[in-house]
Amino acid sequence: MTPPAPLTQSDIDGELAEIRAGYEKARAAGAPAAHHPPRDFPPYRSSLLRHPKQPLVAVDGDPETVELSGPVFGHTDVTELDHDLTRQHAGEPLGERITVSGRLLDSAGRPVRGQLVELWQANASGRYAHQRDQHPAPLDPNFTGVGRVLTGDDGSYSFTTIKPGAYPWRNHENAWRPAHIHFSLFGSAFTQRLVTQMYFPGDPLFAYDPILQSVTDDAARARLVAAYDHSLSRPEWSLGYRWDIVLDGPSATWIEEGR
Repeated sequence: MTPPAPLTQSDIDGELAEIRAGYEKARAAGAPAAHHPPRDFPPYRSSLLRHPKQPLVAVDGDPETVELSGPVFGHTDVTELDHDLTRQHAGEPLGERITVSGRLLDSAGRPVRGQLVELWQANASGRYAHQRDQHPAPLDPNFTGVGRVLTGDDGSYSFTTIKPGAYPWRNHENAWRPAHIHFSLFGSAFTQRLVTQMYFPGDPLFAYDPILQSVTDDAARARLVAAYDHSLSRPEWSLGYRWDIVLDGPSATWIEEGR
């Protein structure tokens, strides 16, 4: 049996254009802005197999009892090196150093204090330090690509890291993901985890990425892109990017649902 031909970029562009046209038509008819894409977004092939197909299951009993069986997290578990991914190994990682800072806010713009923010990313060559990543790009022995920090009283967080590279992901023919950093946000319990992605301004791969393009609202998609902030750049050390994360409301940051 002959396997189906791989999808081309033209195929993906056609699907995206059709979905975008449908969204604009719905908006013109008065539909609200869609801040989150459908879980089975067709151009993002993996979501067709991975998204939840059944409704959430309610947990019976006292919610506090459920949380007691989960992992334990205390402020002392976050060390001073966790937020600086360039100092976690004996040697210097390769690539362009960057500082990523911002604030974690609620729908009213109020700071969300003392929350655990985690990140993970590819290295400067576009490869993750993970056994399932078989991209033929070099690993960096001095860069693991994971970090975490607690937000301050003003909701602020800051990481020093290496700007990640783009990488192929086999969603369709000649598919490349733009440079991005994954963020994980925890509320007051481990059952309240939210996951999203941050991108870098001016990336030429934006138009070719079905994951980013699945956010059909232009304003919501733009909120996923960090802004270069020269005041955050450190002389002779790193370039600075600012990226605020809004948890809910009309200006909410896109959150990955069921992926």
